Amino acid sequence: MSKSNVIELAGRDESQDPLTDMLRAGAQQLIQQAVEAELQHLLAQHADNRTAVGTAGVVRNGYLPERDLQTSLGPIPVRIPKVRSRTGEAVTFRSALVPPYVRKTRTLEAALPWLYLKGVSSGEMGAALEVLVGPEAKGLSASTVSRLKQTWAQEYRQWNERRLDKDQWVYIWADGVYSGLRAEQTKLCALVIIGVNARGEKHFLAIEDGVRESTQSWREVLLKLKSRGMNMPKLAIGDGAMGFWAALEEVLPETRQQRCWMHKTMNVLNCLPKSSQPKAKQALHNIWQAETRADADHAFDLFVTTYDAKYPKAALCLQKDREELMAFYNFPAKHWQSIRTSNPIESTFGTIRHRTKRSKGCLSRDGMLHMMFKLGMCAEENWRRLRGFNYLAQVITGVKFRDGIEVKRVDQVAA
Repeated sequence: MSKSNVIELAGRDESQDPLTDMLRAGAQQLIQQAVEAELQHLLAQHADNRTAVGTAGVVRNGYLPERDLQTSLGPIPVRIPKVRSRTGEAVTFRSALVPPYVRKTRTLEAALPWLYLKGVSSGEMGAALEVLVGPEAKGLSASTVSRLKQTWAQEYRQWNERRLDKDQWVYIWADGVYSGLRAEQTKLCALVIIGVNARGEKHFLAIEDGVRESTQSWREVLLKLKSRGMNMPKLAIGDGAMGFWAALEEVLPETRQQRCWMHKTMNVLNCLPKSSQPKAKQALHNIWQAETRADADHAFDLFVTTYDAKYPKAALCLQKDREELMAFYNFPAKHWQSIRTSNPIESTFGTIRHRTKRSKGCLSRDGMLHMMFKLGMCAEENWRRLRGFNYLAQVITGVKFRDGIEVKRVDQVAA
């Protein structure tokens, strides 16, 4: 424990940390994979043990009754596999991770965050499992840990190569997530894209290694998505300070752009003294919360007029992305809450930025991607469909919207 980088979670009775919720959702899968890796190691040890007719002498034989492992994350159901010897040799599978009759662990809450944040290299995984179950985990061989590592890596590779042309992708959110850890003397960054399909279901489309969110890195990500069958989305949402936009215009030129209002608000406020920030924040809020584009334009012009003389940098920061900040007005009002910001990515990976800064040592680039992949898949399972998903079909077919309302309805009301 003294040499580990275990990261303590907040109060045990609290569930305000998205990472804690994700860990709870992924704990069962993680434990089951680790136990499966142990079993495969046992079967490999007896691979030369054959019956008289040449079949395997030791085989799987179902599972023991499922039991709950009581943890500080809540009860985690586990299923321990059984083996059967066909040669009369006494062979029993005993998991070092979840020993017989053990129904409680006090260290899972500490071990799992460490496991995720440290990645899945063989040495780190073995140390994490030792934190998980104590001294008994020392019985886990390097080959068992290696099998578990390979499982995670294989899952990521399969996911990262799956076809995307089975769905029609309507909106995408993009962001670069810096982990706070370093590898090979460079800061680790993952390029993340989330998409929503015609049914309103949100899915991760890409979690790739990036180099400072460069245009070339984003170009490679988008070209790969296109090669896997992703169509031309109707709208892309992201931070304005990314090379993503240059790559988007090249690879997906017909996709409209929406700058994230949360990022833009922070950028503008950073150009102002703290004493002026509360009032300026409200003025910015009045822009993107306006019910019509005309009202938003009025509030926009008022902000520029108010702050341009004394704080020209703040006014310029806002003005340079005017059209991209207002794109959402040409999409259904039911979708505005989702498409004005890049919150889907922020809410999923925001915790990583804080927690990994406390970890010392290096994390491999592959390890970071595997970690983020596992976190992302856990989060994805709990996502709800896009609010107002029934309007997506109209967006796909090119129906025009003005101020969030279908154009023909606006004309009918005017008539």
